[in-house]
Amino acid sequence: MKAEDLRALQSPLKEKYKADPQSAVITLKAESELGEGVSCNVQTGKALVEAGLHPATGGTGMQACSGDMLLQALVACAGVTLSAVATALGIPVNSGKLHAEGDLDFRGTLGVSKEAKVGFQEVRLYITLDSPASADDINKLIELTERYCVVLQTIRAPVEVNTFVN
Repeated sequence: MKAEDLRALQSPLKEKYKADPQSAVITLKAESELGEGVSCNVQTGKALVEAGLHPATGGTGMQACSGDMLLQALVACAGVTLSAVATALGIPVNSGKLHAEGDLDFRGTLGVSKEAKVGFQEVRLYITLDSPASADDINKLIELTERYCVVLQTIRAPVEVNTFVN
């Protein structure tokens, strides 16, 4: 995709959102259904994913771990955002790889230690690019990717989550 193609796709949306800011507020949804044993089936839009316990908490390793899914969402979102920013700015990228990893102390989620945090202690995102662009252009690309990546920004500045039981 070329920058002008991306602009042609996004310009009408940007104008609409400027004229009617409320039209830019969209509610994304995810659903799951409890499965067999300690598992949950998650509809991803493309496939059904069975999520279960990580082996460090008693799982078999045959089901997707929600922690892995969070990291997968991060690399997917950052990758799409990076591609869009590179396209919009005309920064050539021949290829790229994104890798995320995070550290969990499973004593927290298992209730073994109240001092152990439940959740990731740290998440690291690695980006490897093959690009003839200058270092300044690459730095700008990464800066804007971080700024506009929904998943990265949500992890960095968590939002309030409210739970409702129907």
